[in-house]
Formats: sequence, structure tokens, C-alpha cells
Amino acid sequence: MTRTNDDHDFAKGKTMHTTPDKAGNTTEHNTEHAAASSQSAACSTTSPIEELSIATTSHADMLSGGSRDKNGKPCKPFANWLYAVVFIVVDIAAVLIMQIGVTSTGTRVKLSSPVTGAWSIIGKMFTQWNFVFILNLILVGMFYLIVLMLTNRLWVASPIVLALASIIAVADYFKVESRYEAILPSDLNFLQSNTGNIVSFIPTGSAGLIVGVIVGVIAFIALFVFLSHIDGRHGSMIRGGSQRNSVAIGAVTRILLIVLPALFLGLFTAQVGTVGSWARTLSSWLGDTPSMWDSVYDAQRNGVVPSFLRQMNPHVMEEPEGYSEATMKQVAARYAAEAKTINATRSNKLTDSTVVYILSESFADPSRVPGITLNEDTMPNIRSIKQHTTSGLMLSSGYGGGTANLEYMGLTGLSMANFSSSLTSPYQQLVPREAWTPTINQLWGSSANSIAFHPYEPSMYSRATNYKKFGFSHFYALEGADIIKYRNKLGKSPYVSDESTYKSAYETISATDSNQFVQIITMQNHMPYKNWYANNQFKVKATDPDDRLGKTETESIQTYAKGVNLTDKATKEFLDKLDKLDKPVTVVFYGDHLPGIYKTASKDTDNSVILHETDYFIWSNKASGTQGTKVSNSEYSSPNFFVAQTAEHMDAKVSPYIAFLTRMHEKISAMEPPVANKIQGWDRIPEGQDIYLDSDGNPMAESDFDSQTKQLMRDYRLIQYDITAGNGYLKSLGFMTLQ
Repeated sequence: MTRTNDDHDFAKGKTMHTTPDKAGNTTEHNTEHAAASSQSAACSTTSPIEELSIATTSHADMLSGGSRDKNGKPCKPFANWLYAVVFIVVDIAAVLIMQIGVTSTGTRVKLSSPVTGAWSIIGKMFTQWNFVFILNLILVGMFYLIVLMLTNRLWVASPIVLALASIIAVADYFKVESRYEAILPSDLNFLQSNTGNIVSFIPTGSAGLIVGVIVGVIAFIALFVFLSHIDGRHGSMIRGGSQRNSVAIGAVTRILLIVLPALFLGLFTAQVGTVGSWARTLSSWLGDTPSMWDSVYDAQRNGVVPSFLRQMNPHVMEEPEGYSEATMKQVAARYAAEAKTINATRSNKLTDSTVVYILSESFADPSRVPGITLNEDTMPNIRSIKQHTTSGLMLSSGYGGGTANLEYMGLTGLSMANFSSSLTSPYQQLVPREAWTPTINQLWGSSANSIAFHPYEPSMYSRATNYKKFGFSHFYALEGADIIKYRNKLGKSPYVSDESTYKSAYETISATDSNQFVQIITMQNHMPYKNWYANNQFKVKATDPDDRLGKTETESIQTYAKGVNLTDKATKEFLDKLDKLDKPVTVVFYGDHLPGIYKTASKDTDNSVILHETDYFIWSNKASGTQGTKVSNSEYSSPNFFVAQTAEHMDAKVSPYIAFLTRMHEKISAMEPPVANKIQGWDRIPEGQDIYLDSDGNPMAESDFDSQTKQLMRDYRLIQYDITAGNGYLKSLGFMTLQ
């Protein structure tokens, strides 16, 4: 019979054994144990033949029937350094598994294979000194550590983390394949409300992938069960021992290693979306470069976790002083009175016409750009149209990019100038999480009356998702449920021509007598500009004979000039067709921004405003009864004021909201956030002062505003905050309702 005494002596490396002799007397043996053993971490499968083999056990091992080798000896515990290696390997594996989910080949980001794409995030540490991979390891590692301390078992926590990474990768893969969009925070709301419909979003033919992932997860589990079996400590991370103090120290250690990583992740998530915060500074320092126009590319470029967390809690705007339900009731009442005053002199109803918004990609008169001269007018037709209808120059927040922000302002009447500099893309950071998203198309009632056309991928800026939330019944694009009908391209251009886009829209508009709101976002003149068109008659040169434009700049400008000319002709033909319809139609046409090709002009900061002014006009057909109208104060505008100008052009009655925008535009003709003469980045809005222009296009200083303008600006911020970040008090006050 064997007796054990491990309460004290075994902890010191000594175990006392008594064995009976033939006479029944007992002999006490003292077996010393070395503190450090040369035996390997895994159990040995063979042992030398000894004359006498005496088993030594711990009390816990006896109770648990712990792992033993074939000779009955307890397995040796794995070394701490081996645990550290396993932690790092699992952390890396989890990050790479998630990367594979978003590295499918897309039309904008060509990858040789998903695995190559996943590894590229590691490779750029050495080729670009970009360490965003380390940021991913830190974030995933923090979560891994929390699970590790909760379970206190390495061989339990590791398969949990890898299984979760695999589930995320599969979910991302399915979403990328079906909608070319990465998992976004807004999808968490979908899971809460549509759990039963998840299966319907799994692409056809995905059974093999799902089975493969399940088999892989089972293999992970089997591997870690085996490792736990041969590990003498079974993956235990914090071993308190048998003494009360040791148990307490172990418990406190585990709690700290749960709370501190959770606190880090919570604070990081709360602040990484805010410019100037420690979290944004850290992520930027490690190479996180937001790519807000494309969620898949953002995840490919910066990692699945940072790109997701960055959108969890974006800083929308500061709460205005005095914001409350009572204050918003006062604001609503003030502009309900203004609407009554305005409507007393107007006779038409806005929704008794079809209104078409045309966002013409990169359209702006190149002859206004300082320092260059073209041999021929690129837009004679639109120039003529502008002379006979409401028209002018639109102040743009972007240069060479930022289309969706102009589009957002046009559809909502809200201004980017009121938002925080951290909010660079409302379509990605704001709209998906909004409970209330009022847009002007909703004035036309049923979603069947709201139609959109965009001859490109619907996932760009998450348009397909957002337009559905805006209340559009159809979003015609190159992919998805609604495929745009005409998709012809010109020359070697990779983009659908404006002529084809207009043709698709015209068939829808002319096919019904119902009045509609139609949104058109063209693509023909999108960058780059690589000599797409044969027989291009346009030539450009520097205005100063002593200056010379570079070869790339020259080619880009001449290609772009030809594209503008083609848009000019197609737009006139489209308006001519609309003019023949029996139903009233009003068109709002505007260029979203200048192309980022004017390298010479952009070097001069004095050209900042000029390089952010595009062309716009508001035109009505004969059936509308307002053709030829040219309203006052139209020389300068910004897209947030278009709906107010359209109502004035159409002599249409307004809602309290449109009444507010009307009064705001009377005092400030155009407004945008600070601008820069370079293609827009997505880490923040450029630093500087917001831009305000008067009716003559002159800059206005906020400090010089009169009392009425200051009141309007206070009200604007209150309205915008209530809609986007506040409590939505205006929703129940009829603020958006046409009177």
C-alpha cells in the first residue's frame, strides 16, 4: 500500500513513502525531486527498466486521474515558454484566418489568391514599414487573453478563439461574395432582428465551404484535446496551489488579466473613431489608413478588426448648447411659421413633379482652372443651358474624391461643415447606425416612387444598403438584384458612358405617369484618365509660355476634357427627351468635385476655393410650367441647399425643414468644411476653418455673422444633431412634412 503526503513535502520537492517488508515492518523512503527536470514537456512513451519503480503522485492528480505515460507516471507540465509560443501562433492564425475571409478577388482589388492576400498584411511590414498587422495582433490578442483568463485553460481558450475567427471569416466571405461588402457594425442590428433569416443570406453552393470549416474546427478541437492530454498541467494558466494566499493571488491575477484587456478594448473602440484621441493616434502610427469608400478594401488593407472597430463609435458632432426636447419644439415652431410665410406666395406642390438629381462624376468646367488653356470649349451645351435657367457654381467639399459626401448632403440637406472632423464618410460611419434617416426622396411617399441609377458596383460607399434605408425601391447598378439596363462604354474607358446611364433612367421615367424622385450617379468621368478616346480633338497647354505641363498631367487633362465634352452632348440629348414628355420634370444637375489631375494649379494654395467649385443648374421641362425660371441668389450654392432652391425654382410649397434651408441659403450661399488641394483622405476632414461664401462668392468669417445668421447657424447645428446623433425629437413634430 502507498501513502502520500503532498501538503508540505511535495511542494518542496520531497515525498515520503513507507513500504512494508516481508515481516510486516515498514521502511520509510525519502525521494527527492529536482525543481527543474530535463524531461521533455510531453509525456515520454518509453522509460528505462529500473530495478525498482516507485510511483509518486500529487493529491490533485490522484483525485483527477490525471494524464500518465504508459508506465503510469504523471505527464510533465509543458514549459511556460511553450505556452507563450502557442499564444503567439494562435493569435497570428486568428488574424490570418479572418483576413482570408475578405481577400476574395474583387473588381477593384486584384489578388492572386485569398492566401496571398491574407499574407500581404504581413509582407508590407517589410516592404512599406507598415505595422497594421501588429495592431491586429494586439487587438485579437487582448480578446484572446480575456478568454484565456475566463477559462484558465490554454487548450480550451485557443480553439474558442480560432473557431470564432473562422466564423467571422466565413461570414465575411459570404457577404463579400454576395454584396462585395465586409461585415459592418450595423450588421449586428440585423442579427438581432433577423436571426431566423440568416440562412437565406448564405450563397448557393456554399455547403462544401461550411463543411470544410466545420471539419477544420473539429480538427482544431481534437488537436488541443490531445495537447491537453499530454500536458501535465492541462493548459492551466494560473495555479493557485493549496495555500489560501496562493489561491487569492491567483484569483486576483485572473481578474486583473480580464479587466485590463477588456478596458483597453473598450476604450480603444470608443475612441478610435475620434481624431486626436490616443486610440486613433496609436492605430495611425501602426499604419491604419482608413479607406472608407470600400469596406472590403478597408478590411484587406488594415485588417478585419481595426476596420470594424473604427466604425463602432464614430464621433458624429458635438452636442449643441441648450439641446433639449423643449428647444427642438421651439425650433420646429419657428420654421413652421417661416414655411407658412413662404407658402403664402407659392402655388405648386413639390411632389406634383418628377424631380431628377444628376450627380455628374467629376464634372467641372476645366477652363476655370488657373494656369491652363484649352483649344476648344468642352461644354458649350451646358454653358448655354446655365444661361437660361437657375444655375451657378457649387462649392464642393472634395477634390479628386469624396463623391458620397456631396451625394449625402444633396439627399439630406445636412452639411458636412457641421459634423466632427472625425466623420469623413456619413455613408459608412453614420447612416448604417441611424434610427431615423430623413431624405428628400421620402417626400414622394411610397418607396415605389424613389428610383436610383449608378452604373458601377452597388457596394461602393455601401450605397445599396443605404439607399434601401433611404426608401428607394430600386437601385440599378452593375451588380445585385437590379441590373442597370444599358452599359455601353466609350473608347477604351472602363466606365459606362453617361449616354447609357441617361438612357436607362429615361426609360423608367417615361414609362409611368406617376411622379417620382430619381437619383442618377454617373461614372463616365471617374479617374483615372488614360487617353481613353480616339480622335481626341482637345489640347491643353500652360497659360504662361515659360511653364510646361508634365506628360501625365497633359494626358489626363486632355482625356478628361474629352469626357466632359461627351457628357455635355449626352446631357443635352437627355434634357431634350425629357422636354417632350407630357408630365412635369425638373432636373438638378451638378458635378461632385474636380478631378485630382491639376498638379500645377493645386500647388498654389490660393487656388483652394477655385479647385473646389463645380457647375450646377436646375432645369424644368415645358410641361412643368416653370421652364426658363432663374431664381435669385443662385450664383453660388452647396448641395445641402439644392432642395430649397429646387422648391423656389418650381414655385413649390415647403416643409418647415425646407423653409429653414431657404432662410439659411439667403444668408450663406454656400458652406463646406475645410478643403485641401489634394485627393481626399479618409482619416479626417482637413484641418482649418469651415468655408462660408456669400452671394458673390466671397469668403465669410463666422465671427462677422450678423445676429440672424448666428441664430440660423445655431438652429442648423441643433437640427443636424437631433437627426444624426440626438434623440430625434423633430421626427414627431412634422418638421419634414410638406404643408
